Amino acid sequence: MVKHIILWTLKEMPEDEKAKVKAEIKTGLEALVGKVPGLVDVKVNIDGRLASSNADLMLDSTLESAEALAGYAKHPEHVKVADEKVRPFTAARTCLDYEF
Repeated sequence: MVKHIILWTLKEMPEDEKAKVKAEIKTGLEALVGKVPGLVDVKVNIDGRLASSNADLMLDSTLESAEALAGYAKHPEHVKVADEKVRPFTAARTCLDYEF
């Protein structure tokens, strides 16, 4: 099994727009379960952020293997969500992938 964790900092925008962007990212990424082979679970945390945080949202996903992660990265459904809902609004991205 592989964990794929992403932290994003969004570009500067009004808070109401930021909340909408975060909700759309959450909906888009969580909907990929069942569409992308090997993607077991996806949780996108957009709420409860403490003032000590320096990221706006977090993706916590589980995949069956490193091969499944490679397939997820280029899967058309994932690429569509990333290109339409994530990348246009992202200022910074940090990733941690690990086997467990």
